Amino acid sequence: MPLDAVLPRQASGVQRLPLAWRTPLTRLALAWVALIALARSDWAEMARQWWDASTYNHILLVPPILFWLVRLRWRELSHLAPTGWWPGLGLLGGGMLAWLAGAAAGINLVSQFGAVAMLQGATALLLGPRVAAGLLFPLGYMLFLVPFGDEIIPILQSITAQLAVALTHASGVPAVVDGVFIDTPVGLFEVAEACSGVKFLVAMVALGTLVAHLCFASWKRRGAFMLAAVVIPVLANGVRAWGTIYVAQSHGMAFAAGFDHIVYGWIFFALVMAAVLGVSWRFFDRAPDDRLVDSGAIEADPLLARLVLFRIGGWHALATILVLAAAAGWIDRIVRVP
Repeated sequence: MPLDAVLPRQASGVQRLPLAWRTPLTRLALAWVALIALARSDWAEMARQWWDASTYNHILLVPPILFWLVRLRWRELSHLAPTGWWPGLGLLGGGMLAWLAGAAAGINLVSQFGAVAMLQGATALLLGPRVAAGLLFPLGYMLFLVPFGDEIIPILQSITAQLAVALTHASGVPAVVDGVFIDTPVGLFEVAEACSGVKFLVAMVALGTLVAHLCFASWKRRGAFMLAAVVIPVLANGVRAWGTIYVAQSHGMAFAAGFDHIVYGWIFFALVMAAVLGVSWRFFDRAPDDRLVDSGAIEADPLLARLVLFRIGGWHALATILVLAAAAGWIDRIVRVP
């Protein structure tokens, strides 16, 4: 084969990343490394929770999902020209303030939210409003990296207890509820924190958000699906708690305890998830080959055309990020709660 027939193919492999994107993505990588290093204690704590806390094990799937979401958009995104955009400093600064406030108050949820928001702001600052518009959903989905849900455990415990008692009465078994304790003829049951259903709810919200984005075009259908993704796991957990009580009436407490441990695992969540997706399947209205991003529409959008005028040099933007990160790190050493 002639040499000149081989060279174009080799060049095309290199050109998969357009020239206009190489330097901006390099700057973005440097900025992310600096910002992650700045909030390294928060990222380390988040990673620990992802790995050690069963409530947040599903977050281990979020980074590969984010990569996949960007890859789905890459064909269209590659037609856009990334550019520095100084209003992104507002987003970055807001994330830094949230991170510093959470650190000063010792509120992990706030500081961890700020750590993620800084990466989002840096992306808008270094790649510009058009690219940020094309990446709007992946950037928003990054918030699922933050472990949240423990804050609503007491509410879920109460709801589960009330549902379980109502179903217990309906099944002909007398029961009295006192907070998270359910007194029945066979014994006293407690809706413990681990039985609140929080891990199923937060995982279902993360999954539901992804499915609503990828499988629905109608916002009404998306809203209905997300409502189901929130309500059905809560109701199902109440049914699970009632089932444990009901089994205890006929087979004894020891058998019910074993039954609960088996049913309450991820098998239970998988069944609930399959039921929600199975019922919703026929209402999916987005074709599998629909584009998630329309670069032509983004280029033609008049609002984005006005916003892109607020440009800043890419290296100046990166330098600003590094200076702000250094300043935030100095403040953090002063105000962070041990």
